[in-house]
Amino acid sequence: MERLNRSSIDKALLEAVPVSAEEKEAILSEQKMTGRSLAKILIDRGLLDEENYASIMEELLNIPRINLYNYNIKAAVADCIPAEMARRYRVVPVGIREEKLYLAMADPLDLATIDDVAMLTGREIIPVIAGEKAIAYVISHHYELAAYPAREEEGRGDEGAVQEVEVPPELETSAEDAPVVKLVNSLIDRALEEGASDVHLEPSSEGLRIRLRLDGVLHDLAVPSRLNQAQIISRVKVMANLDIAEKRLPQDGNIHYYRSGREVNMRVSTMPTVHGEKVVIRLLDKKKIIMPLESLGFSPDSLRTFQHLLLNHSGMILVTGPTGCGKTTTLYSALHFLNNPRYNIITVEDPVEYHLSGINQVPVNRRINRTFANTLRSILRQDPDIIMVGEIRDLETVKIAAQAALTGHLVFSTLHTNSAASAVTRLTDMGLEPFMVVASTIGVIAQRLIRKNCSHCLEEYRLNDEEKEFFCGYFKQEPPLSLHRGAGCRRCNQTGFKGRTSIQELLVMSQELQTLILQKAPASELHRKAVEQGMEPLVAGGLKCLEQGITTLGEVIRVTFNSLYETEGAGNALNSAYIAELQKDGID
Repeated sequence: MERLNRSSIDKALLEAVPVSAEEKEAILSEQKMTGRSLAKILIDRGLLDEENYASIMEELLNIPRINLYNYNIKAAVADCIPAEMARRYRVVPVGIREEKLYLAMADPLDLATIDDVAMLTGREIIPVIAGEKAIAYVISHHYELAAYPAREEEGRGDEGAVQEVEVPPELETSAEDAPVVKLVNSLIDRALEEGASDVHLEPSSEGLRIRLRLDGVLHDLAVPSRLNQAQIISRVKVMANLDIAEKRLPQDGNIHYYRSGREVNMRVSTMPTVHGEKVVIRLLDKKKIIMPLESLGFSPDSLRTFQHLLLNHSGMILVTGPTGCGKTTTLYSALHFLNNPRYNIITVEDPVEYHLSGINQVPVNRRINRTFANTLRSILRQDPDIIMVGEIRDLETVKIAAQAALTGHLVFSTLHTNSAASAVTRLTDMGLEPFMVVASTIGVIAQRLIRKNCSHCLEEYRLNDEEKEFFCGYFKQEPPLSLHRGAGCRRCNQTGFKGRTSIQELLVMSQELQTLILQKAPASELHRKAVEQGMEPLVAGGLKCLEQGITTLGEVIRVTFNSLYETEGAGNALNSAYIAELQKDGID
């Protein structure tokens, strides 16, 4: 059972009772001084009765309550735990089903008690809510009476082992919201199995829509029509340690998920909509984020150039591209490559998605004014060798980063631009003087993630006349007789794609480029000069993937068109309707 957010429960309890601000302060002070639970304090003060408390807990946690006064507990069930444990922990077993022990508790958030009972009985514990007085009444009748008339016959086998005892329907169907727990776990397992990067839970008037982002594209997931979306959303919020009572404001949280020896961190974001809370779960698999540089998709020449850039002791290296293009993977892999006890490496991120051993990682926190810029100033007083700034968003941050690069630090950061050349002009557009750009920047990587054809349903096809004409206009060369694509099969969910690789263009600062930057040349001119000096543009990388049968024409257009349009104006000379059709084909 995951650690639940007791603070959100306490908040809901305080909102449920009529207390003045002074009395509320006194209650919280007593809780802090005595360490007692807020519920017990409220009940002792007569502000909350057990029935109301059980009702609130049932609503917030989706844990059912039970009326022990009217419930007949079989001796075989009660004897699962010794009387002393029942008295000490104030708990009562009420049912057994499929190796699960249903345990009546006044405080279902008491994980220490749950763990102790689980260890003693060897069973999974499913908590149900009951009043403390009712629990004391049952204990006095079941454990403290001298005689148990039918104890020897009831529910025991020949060897005295406890047999399975029927669980009441109200507990079987909703205890710990078991079906929802299984459903959410199953959903996460499926997302991990299929290699999804995100899970979207979207409430609507017709029910809950569930989508997985596979290889950068969202796909609807077929789900049962009768889903309780409120319970599913609450379950995810409980796992992420979020305030389940707060449904009016966005929230962010994290889940540490363990399954079959595999640890996966998940970032959870909630957003209120007209139909309820929308939840997005970002799956952060450490195995996919920290990769050898050789596995990042660089061409051999670009890989050698990138490694030479990493050997610099000062200067700024930028990674640019749209959201979801693998910038974080490239930066983390570079830091892993440089990670050495001789270096003091510090990062400032929003948020810290992966924890890297040996590297000091600082999260942004705007509520206390811990911004990129303010944190970067503090980092410079920490004697760093290598600095990573998660993203350059404003002039203040870029000025400090450039100054750090000029004063003997190797600085990494990201931008959102379509090409390497436009990243340089973006810096000047933000207000950084051209001479500072020239003096601080040593290289820029623009990259994209491109979907690969499924190897299990790969087929060859011939280009029609329209495709040939488009190929010539886009790539400025004669097309091949045939290309490859995935036909769609069970292994790729009928998409024709399975997995992704990356393509990059790597701009290395040279004297000629520096001169153009000082002259405030446009991005297109910088791009042409970089290509003349050996930079392989994104389109050329996409063409290589196309010729090798790795991907499709539509996929190359989808990920490279913006960069080509920005640097070469390709859109003016090409049929935009045909481009749209190719891009649509690439997605569908």
